[in-house]
Formats: sequence, structure tokens, C-alpha cells
Amino acid sequence: MPISLTNEMMRAIIMDHSSNPTNKHVPSKEGYEKEHMHSDNCIDDLDIYLKVENGIVVDACFEGVACTISLSSTDIMCDLMKGKTIEKARYMIEQYQHMMHEEPFDDEVLDEAVVFVNTSKQAARIRCATIGWNAANSILKDK
Repeated sequence: MPISLTNEMMRAIIMDHSSNPTNKHVPSKEGYEKEHMHSDNCIDDLDIYLKVENGIVVDACFEGVACTISLSSTDIMCDLMKGKTIEKARYMIEQYQHMMHEEPFDDEVLDEAVVFVNTSKQAARIRCATIGWNAANSILKDK
């Protein structure tokens, strides 16, 4: 993101996506691939749906129960996936994983997802912040 975010701004973005997730629904049409993910350490139990056509992620959504971090991270991920080529989506997931593990990352491709930059300081929350991303990666890995 081009502007510098304060902790309060990051918290507000996370809470907004958690309270008002725009991508939380079961797809109403066919053609989606689904990956189920859950966490043993949290309430997270999500189904991630991606629709890929001609090498492009044309839609992304999810359904289930999750904590604030998982819910908001997955909602942001769905927003960012839409319209991306498989290669760009994979790159974005890779950069997000680098960020989660305090490795150098390309923040230009993460947009709002950079609000999770401090998650690595709470190791128990990394799984929450990556559960949707891991599911999307699993769906895209063989494409």
C-alpha cells in the first residue's frame, strides 16, 4: 500500500473485514474448486472456493466459522485473488507467506493484506492468518 499504516488503521481494516466480509458465502454457480481447512488451535473451520477460467481466478469466496484474524485475512485474500492470473495469485501467496515468516517480501502485490505484517510476533496467530491462503495455494498448486 502506498501510504504508511498505523496500528490503529491496520486494526480498523482487520475489524472491518471481520465484521463485514464481502466474500463470505457459498458460491451459487458451478465450476468452483473447494478446499477445506481447519485449525486445531482455534475455531477456524473454513471452506475456500476458487473459480478459475482460462488461467484467471475469476472468483473467490469462503464459508465457515473463524476467528477475527482468519475471517479478515481470508476475506482480503479473496478480494486480491479475483482477476489475477494463476501465476500472479501464486506469487501473491508466496509473498504473503514470506511476510508471515519475517522474510523479505514484495509489499506491492499484497495491498490490504499488509495489515497482517505484525502477525508473526504472535506465533499462535500465524495459522489463523494463513489458513485461507494455504487453502488457495492448495487449489492452485496443480494448475
